[in-house]
Amino acid sequence: MGSRPGRWAHYCATLCFVALGSSCLGLGSAQGAAPQVHPQRWPRQQSPLARNTDLEHRIDDLLARMTPAQKVGQLIQADIGSVKPVDVRKLALGSVLNGGNSSPRDDKLVAPGEWLALADRFYDASVAAGVGVPLLWGTDAVHGHNNIPGATIFPHNIGLGATRDAELIRRIGEITALEVRVTGLDWAFSPTVAVARDARWGRTYESYSENPQLVREYAAAMVTGLQGPPGTPQFLDAAHVLATPKHFLGDGGTRGKDQGDNISSETALRDLDAPGYLAALGAGAQTVMASYSSWHGAKMHGNRALLTGVLKGRFGFDGLVIGDWNGHAQLPGCTAVSCAAAVNAGLDMLMAPDGWRDLQANLLAQVASGEIPASRLDDAVRRVLRVKLRAGLDHEGRPSSRPFAGHYNLLGSAAHRAVARQAVRESLVLLKNRSHLLPLAPHSRVLVTGDGADSIAKQSGGWTINWQGTEPNQDFPHAETIYAGIARCVRAAHGSVELGSNGEFHTRPDVAIVVFGENPYAEYEGDVPTLEYSRDDKRDLAMLRRLRAADVPVVAVFLSGRPLWVNAELNAADSFVAAWLPGPEGGGIADVLFRGPDGAVRYDFRGKLPMSWPRSPKPPAVDDVAGEAPLFAFGYGLTYADDGYLAKLPER
Repeated sequence: MGSRPGRWAHYCATLCFVALGSSCLGLGSAQGAAPQVHPQRWPRQQSPLARNTDLEHRIDDLLARMTPAQKVGQLIQADIGSVKPVDVRKLALGSVLNGGNSSPRDDKLVAPGEWLALADRFYDASVAAGVGVPLLWGTDAVHGHNNIPGATIFPHNIGLGATRDAELIRRIGEITALEVRVTGLDWAFSPTVAVARDARWGRTYESYSENPQLVREYAAAMVTGLQGPPGTPQFLDAAHVLATPKHFLGDGGTRGKDQGDNISSETALRDLDAPGYLAALGAGAQTVMASYSSWHGAKMHGNRALLTGVLKGRFGFDGLVIGDWNGHAQLPGCTAVSCAAAVNAGLDMLMAPDGWRDLQANLLAQVASGEIPASRLDDAVRRVLRVKLRAGLDHEGRPSSRPFAGHYNLLGSAAHRAVARQAVRESLVLLKNRSHLLPLAPHSRVLVTGDGADSIAKQSGGWTINWQGTEPNQDFPHAETIYAGIARCVRAAHGSVELGSNGEFHTRPDVAIVVFGENPYAEYEGDVPTLEYSRDDKRDLAMLRRLRAADVPVVAVFLSGRPLWVNAELNAADSFVAAWLPGPEGGGIADVLFRGPDGAVRYDFRGKLPMSWPRSPKPPAVDDVAGEAPLFAFGYGLTYADDGYLAKLPER
């Protein structure tokens, strides 16, 4: 078991837990002194779902019949890579998940039917556990049902933030939910509503924007798409899934370090980081994921004042708070298999991917000893059961019996991929267009080059089939690389296209399209010390310069999960497009770069920067982040009608 808190810390934590509306220490029992949180200064909001007396009576009845072991089991989520249905039955586990590298039979390319069959087996086991309500299965569907080969994959959030199209975001949520339902799952760990303010952070692409109001708008749209509008028959029906705004709270303000420390004031935390959660909860979000990050050194997984006093108290959240992957283990005195402090702080479900068995035993002992009060245990279980009943798990039946289960034709359907392609078109931001080089004539001789030209992984980024997003092209049914999309467009107009290596060509082109940028990454693997693009490898820049020196007009298509310092690359290109991480619908790039066969513009650029673009390797000034003025401010983006001239930029 984890160590017990000191007497004074325990007293303060208990006082904070009881008096939700008063000022209290931010850490409670687990982490000692921390800045004060003043819940009464935070917005007050009520759940959009009216209290359902019949539902609460049903929960009362379930709680009265559950054993302590069954209650504790509901607080645990295990990863399918380490848990089997028989374990769920024995321990009455409340939930399972598939992490970024987990899949049925440990085969990331397994057929979707295997997912549905495993969902049935887990469902049957949870029913046999005797709790009265089946388990939930959560999945990181962060830009589509991205663990399933052939499912529709959308641009990552930073690209969606450039679209300024909330209705498109809502529709993407609907499609994602439907495709998740096809495989029998019922819970999506999205959207990320972090307000990223330092692009050195490896999760920047999971953020819609540095602008809290844009994040607020998109959070509501995505939650509505995933869950359906609250108060309507569509809410959490068979075509929708549970949404999970994450990561509460302040991960976007951690100064570029994953799982880092947000040192903003309480006012900034409230006004910059919280609006997305208020909007998501207002749209009916039923689960919230706690952040790995800290606030002034205090880990969020143990921050009772914010999890319980603010989120559950002021924000009126009556759903469940889930931890991140072993995030509870980072609390002082805790391990992956023992952490009463996280439960006492307000976590209702611990994500324990591989330590679930020992965690269950330790939690049961902590309940028996009173280290976890019976009232806190029952409150957590009540929240878990409330979410499950609202989601209809008590009457939906086996996953394979549900209305859209097994309709594999919906995975990556033409209609769904058309929406993804629309999102690609709308996400592109034009930063430079000297002498109106763009749009291009499709009947031209076109060279397409750069290591991103023919790579689905590079254009899709992390969280795509596997965690770090490094799969080869053949693992993406229906996908189209950027080169393939351009080739189809050009050949249809009787132009010619060549895929070159490192800028080389056999026939002198009329124009070169150079597709380059960041290699795939996820989370802390993507943290960088500065915003200089490819600091230790300047081959892309050399290629751009060689083509320009050969008097070949150059269009740069830059793939990245964040704005980066690319002054030299901007100087070396005639036109420069920030394409973000568009995903497998590479044809959306060609849609915008090329005119139609009749010479008319088919699609103009409409994307606007969701984040400020740096003028140096240092992060620009954003909100509470000090720095120099950006090169291109939030909201910048050219159209074909604009003068695309850009004076030469300093390269040092």
